[in-house]
Amino acid sequence: MTARILIIDDDSSLRRVLEYNLQQEGYEVFAAADGESGLRLFEERAPALVITDLKMPGMTGFQLLSAVKERSPGTVVIVLTAFGAIDTAVEAMKLGAFDYLTKPFNRDELKLTVQKALQLRGLSEENRLLKEELSGRAEFKSIVGTSRAMDGVFSVVRKVADTEATVLITGESGTGKELVARAIHSGSSRRSGPFIAVNCAAIPRDLLESELFGHVKGAFTGAIRDKDGKFQLADGGTIFLDEVGDLPLELQPKLLRVLQERVLEPVGGTSVNRIDVRVVAATNADLEKAIGEGRFRDDLYYRLSVIPLRLPPLRERVEDIPLLVRYFCGKFGGSSVTFSKQALELLKQYPWPGNVRELENTVERLLIMREGDEIGVEELPEKFSASGEKSEGGVLRLPPGGYSLELLEREVVLEALNRCDWNQTAAARFLRIPRHTLIYRMEKYHITQPGRK
Repeated sequence: MTARILIIDDDSSLRRVLEYNLQQEGYEVFAAADGESGLRLFEERAPALVITDLKMPGMTGFQLLSAVKERSPGTVVIVLTAFGAIDTAVEAMKLGAFDYLTKPFNRDELKLTVQKALQLRGLSEENRLLKEELSGRAEFKSIVGTSRAMDGVFSVVRKVADTEATVLITGESGTGKELVARAIHSGSSRRSGPFIAVNCAAIPRDLLESELFGHVKGAFTGAIRDKDGKFQLADGGTIFLDEVGDLPLELQPKLLRVLQERVLEPVGGTSVNRIDVRVVAATNADLEKAIGEGRFRDDLYYRLSVIPLRLPPLRERVEDIPLLVRYFCGKFGGSSVTFSKQALELLKQYPWPGNVRELENTVERLLIMREGDEIGVEELPEKFSASGEKSEGGVLRLPPGGYSLELLEREVVLEALNRCDWNQTAAARFLRIPRHTLIYRMEKYHITQPGRK
């Protein structure tokens, strides 16, 4: 969303200059000539940032600052002060102002100070959301995300956790399928029971049956005593069958029987054991395709996917990347470390084939190798800067006689909007720019959706 900025100053000429310069940067700006009317605008518009003079008739800047902080502690305030009165600005910062600008100041000073203030507010908001995400929800303590895609995942987990329904979690490698399985277990009435995770692809084929269902003494060479399988170990709790799509075809009927009848027969045994187990399975394979190729039983698939739950890849929820970065910084002891805006933008442009697991490993590596407390573009591995480069051969074919840059930019914006069905958020993501920048370009080039005035 476009950041809203409130300007409060009794100097009308300075007010107009501030308003113009900030609008040129793509911000939504509104202004007031005194503290009383400024406070009314603040309550009506709820801006992200307030820029106020300290010396004004009536309500002073100090009084306004206190009122703003009382109503909205998260709002960032920049104060304006005359040269030679810096001590008053310092006093304002002690009361909660983010920074100050000394008159006269230039446009670059204004732009940089506003950018830093809004970046701080963004980080504070991410931390607030993260704390909200984790507080009182132990089952979600390792699952971080506030995107619409993750909201859908959280909603399903809440609904199915305290049931006995079998859940099939699908998604690419590294999306956090085991974390979600653990969240389901933690949110269920079985939370005090065991959670047993089994990677069906990691156990040798000839040992998998024994690992899952157990064996009796003498069942095969080396079976010197009875052994409980993973299902028996999970009795009273939850068993997580990861990479269930790699389960050998000959073992699938036995798993189906366990799911249908809640009984199992150990390898080499003649009697059956009744078990009380909740099953959560996961795969990154296309099981419907495997069914068509005869590699997976359709009746087992339907039994496993009573509740299907798809985890989105990281490239489908790039808005979660800054929050995940902060979470992993805290996890690896880098709570004071920040990433520059440009570095975060490159991380958001990267396709993340390894998903959240790859992001976690990347953050850990950057924290170890960092030079200071801010990680910039120059510290990112080469693959991230390459992700923003154009493909070989370029994407433009300019006429030999040259072409207007403004016309070119207008065409690019139009093309992005048309490709995204005039969804501004999607078009901004496609162009890899903030939404407020896209809106500014649309206004600059008088671009409106066809059929709208």
